[in-house]
Amino acid sequence: MAVSRVSFGVMAIVALIFSIAFPAVQAQSLAPAPAPTSDGTSIDQGVAYVLMLVALVLTYLIHPLDASSYNLF
Repeated sequence: MAVSRVSFGVMAIVALIFSIAFPAVQAQSLAPAPAPTSDGTSIDQGVAYVLMLVALVLTYLIHPLDASSYNLF
């Protein structure tokens, strides 16, 4: 009975040491992240998408007014 308590205590201490020591052994320093670069292309593309959306909305708003002047039926 006493032997099992001692062996359990030793195993707990050994497990604690390994759980602390092993992550430190495998630690690696990470390379720094590259600085963000922007040449303005994404900004230009965003402006173009907004302008295309505005043109689409205006087209659908103006089209019913233009089509209502025709008497098809």
